[in-house]
Amino acid sequence: MALTPFRYPETPFLRMRLFATLLLVFMAGVFLTANYFADVHPAIPYLRAFAEASMVGGIADWFAVTALFRHPLGVPIPHTAIIPRNKDRIGDALADFIRSNFLTPLVVARRLESVDIAGAAARWLTAPRAPGGRRTGLPQLATRLIEALDHAAIGAMVREAASKKLRAMELSPVLAGVVEAAIDGKRHEPVVDVAIQWAARTLDAEESTIRELVTDRTSWLLRLASVDDRLADSIVDALRRLLIEVAASPEHPLRLKITEGLRDFAFDLRHLPRVQAKVEAIKLDLLDNPALGDWLDGLWGNARQALVNAINNPEATLGGGFGETLRKFGERLEADPALRHAVNVYARRAGVGLVNDYGDAIVALISDTIRGWDARTVTDKLESAVGRDLQYIRINGTLIGGLVGLVIYAVSQALD
Repeated sequence: MALTPFRYPETPFLRMRLFATLLLVFMAGVFLTANYFADVHPAIPYLRAFAEASMVGGIADWFAVTALFRHPLGVPIPHTAIIPRNKDRIGDALADFIRSNFLTPLVVARRLESVDIAGAAARWLTAPRAPGGRRTGLPQLATRLIEALDHAAIGAMVREAASKKLRAMELSPVLAGVVEAAIDGKRHEPVVDVAIQWAARTLDAEESTIRELVTDRTSWLLRLASVDDRLADSIVDALRRLLIEVAASPEHPLRLKITEGLRDFAFDLRHLPRVQAKVEAIKLDLLDNPALGDWLDGLWGNARQALVNAINNPEATLGGGFGETLRKFGERLEADPALRHAVNVYARRAGVGLVNDYGDAIVALISDTIRGWDARTVTDKLESAVGRDLQYIRINGTLIGGLVGLVIYAVSQALD
């Protein structure tokens, strides 16, 4: 049977754990060897005492370290696997610690007193930057904070909020206002022109269909006299002349009739429940359409990318005029101590207000997140964070236990 080749551990924690285990195995080998050759030299018993105590200390510390994260050897000994059994309490304690020591208005206010937020903003706005380069400092921090967010959760929240807002909104008054504003500003005229052009193209494309309909509805006797062709020519020519006249005359009666129809439609949207119900039904059908759902899903992604682009390159993203305005504001902010002080005071008040209003929500998020993890996830995260240092406890326990055992043996020999 082929043996699996040994692979050296990749992480510092695994390497240190391997070293502590090999040290314990080495001490066991020393103990067995010293026990076998105990009569060879007077110093061998001292070496055996050292190795014996080292094994005791190493095994005891191995048990203590392992009991923090799991049951030693898989045996459910009481008071072991401490962290998995108490992960909810650990999460609550961590959240309370952060809330009490970091997210209090007093602590945040004291911390922000030494931060020149306005100065940092002024330096960012006025700093020269190579074309196409990314800004560093505050923009880089803001970009990383944005990119570190839970985009799936935020996207779902944005979609739900937008969908709920659209469902609650009464669309009929909005459409009525849009139609009335378009008529008052004569912005509906281009729409009418497009409709006339479409009607003219449709007439040209369906001329043969019109002629066939006239022929089908004309008796055979009249068709012998070609009355159907003359009648079809008259109908097509009359429709074509009508469309040309409507397109050429802004005051044509048909145009006025279309405008009057649009005003009546706006009135119906505002006052007739029957029309309003139809509009709401159409709106709900659109909201249930998967295509609109996909568009709502992309709202946060598009907004996030636009925000990142604006933070790193406001001149290119928001236009040269806006970028110049930002630069001038930054110069004034840098040159005016009173304005800079006012901005700093406002920023500190805003920060303290955010902590005061949302501090509990932040710590609740921490606690709920840890509660949502399974025990294995919590164990792996904590062990990877502090496991390397805990392996030093095993190493120190092995060596110090050996020294203590050596001292005890030496004292006992001296007393004997």
